[in-house]
Amino acid sequence: MSRKILFFDIDGTLMEDSASHFVPQSTYKALELARKAGHLLFVNTGRPVINVDADVRILGFDGYICGCGTYIEIGGKECFYHRTPSSVCKEMVQLIRKTDCAPLFERRDAFFFDPKTRELPFIREIRDTFKMQEKNVWRSTDDPDFGFDKFVIAYDEKSDLEGFKKGIQQHFAYIDRGYGFGEMAPLGYSKRTGMEYVMKHFGLQKNDVYAIGDSLNDLPMFEGAGTGIAMGNGDKLIPYADYVTADLWHDGIYKAMEHFGFFKP
Repeated sequence: MSRKILFFDIDGTLMEDSASHFVPQSTYKALELARKAGHLLFVNTGRPVINVDADVRILGFDGYICGCGTYIEIGGKECFYHRTPSSVCKEMVQLIRKTDCAPLFERRDAFFFDPKTRELPFIREIRDTFKMQEKNVWRSTDDPDFGFDKFVIAYDEKSDLEGFKKGIQQHFAYIDRGYGFGEMAPLGYSKRTGMEYVMKHFGLQKNDVYAIGDSLNDLPMFEGAGTGIAMGNGDKLIPYADYVTADLWHDGIYKAMEHFGFFKP
């Protein structure tokens, strides 16, 4: 089998989207076998690189696409980075306050919360998880160096979600994550653009590319890959998949990689 490249989402794909960050032993084994067979393995996540912790890096990857394509790392070296202009950052803060949503602003080196908005349960849970992980949760939109690469919001029935979506159109794409949660990626940047950068770096074509994910923010990965593989727990993504594997808890990564022959050179 000629060398292929695989791109993996993190939460709900490589590991459980919970405080435990459970990773099946079969996933460790599958990644090890694929590496030995000479294939390239990349993380492709909406998380900023500051939130790609040792529990991910220990799995052993050739590189990382983070922040929905706004940061790219290959072989331990930063190769690409895009940060949202300061004027746009300030505009988004005002829009979120006006539309009564609750934000988490993400940058490659920091997280920022807004003390002047409601703290909805979803954002509170993220903050509590970060506290448990001993991350700095005290940065805010009032900080002199405030700025971000991308951001997420929580919303409820009191939020003006349509007004929010209209207000971001010139600068960001809206990704519906379900359950009162939205993710914003800068226009022109996505998991797909990150993949295309890496593909060009290694001289690989689309038919050499496999993407494995579980949620709608993985759809750009599927659009850029020759083969899109949905985890069995990825209900919303499954209709767009070329192949559906088992869920995370029933060895989905291993079974998919075995099916496509990634354990043989």
